[in-house]
Amino acid sequence: MGLFDGLMGNAAEMNVETVQKELTMILVKGEQVEQAFKLIRDMFVFTDKRLILVDKQGMTGKKVEYHSIPYKSITHFSVETAGTFDLDAELKIWISGSSTPVSKEFKKDTNIFDVQKTLATYTIC
Repeated sequence: MGLFDGLMGNAAEMNVETVQKELTMILVKGEQVEQAFKLIRDMFVFTDKRLILVDKQGMTGKKVEYHSIPYKSITHFSVETAGTFDLDAELKIWISGSSTPVSKEFKKDTNIFDVQKTLATYTIC
């Protein structure tokens, strides 16, 4: 992912094994990272058990906040594909108890349908 993509609000897919190692201290026994995306310093990670939003704060990014969202708390989600003039795809996730969705933009070359399948796999059971 280039710096320009990050500044423009685009997320890029990350290596699953790298993220698995980085999040070892918060993953439960047997939990596996399925997909992960990075936006400058922040990440959102889909595991086989939950969605984890990683918010690195401050100038150095040493202070980190981890939001853990069980898939059962996701009430619905939407995926908007990139168009001819709109170069970004967008994912919105609504969480029970909140009227404002979690919204993330993806680069045009990111397969937004893979993200949708991951969410559908864990929320439509």
